[in-house]
Amino acid sequence: MIASELPRPIKIKSIASEPYTVTASPDECSALAKRFDLSSVEKVHAIVDLIRDGEIISAQGTLDAEWTQSCALSGDDFPVSHQEPIELRFVPTRTDWQPDDEVELTAEDCDELEYEGDTFDLGEAIAQSLGLAIDPYATGPNADAARKSKNIQTEGQQDGPLAELLAGLKRD
Repeated sequence: MIASELPRPIKIKSIASEPYTVTASPDECSALAKRFDLSSVEKVHAIVDLIRDGEIISAQGTLDAEWTQSCALSGDDFPVSHQEPIELRFVPTRTDWQPDDEVELTAEDCDELEYEGDTFDLGEAIAQSLGLAIDPYATGPNADAARKSKNIQTEGQQDGPLAELLAGLKRD
C-alpha cells in the first residue's frame, strides 16, 4: 500500500454494514493542501457505504470538502466549497496482463482502484476524489479585474482584423 496523506486502511474481512466516515484531521488537511498545491484545505469529510461482493468492494457515498486555492488569473486566494457523490470499486490487482497488452476500459473501469492483499485504503480513494474535484484553472472573484489589467480578452471578445475574419467564418 502506498503512503497516503489520509490513510484509512480497511480490512476486507472486517467490512461493516454501517457507513464509514472519513474526516481529515488538521494535519491531514495540511498534507493534502501540499499534495494538491492548494493554499489550504479546511475540510475533507466523506460518508461511504461499502458493499462486498467477493473480492470486489463497491463504495458509494458523498464527499464534502472546503479548500482555498489561488485564482489562475489574479493569483488571489479564494474559498471553494465542494460536494459530490462518490461511486468507486475496489478490485484486486490484475495479474493476467502483459505490459504490451491492449486494454479496453468501460465507464465502470474508470472508477476502479486496485488493491493488493486483504486491505484497501479508503482514505487514499477519498484523497484522489478530492484531487479530481479541484479545478487547476479556477478563477476567483477578482478574475475579471485581472483580465482587464493584463489586457486578457475572453473568447469571442477579441478585436482586430483576424478576429473579424474569424467572426465572418463563424457566421457562414
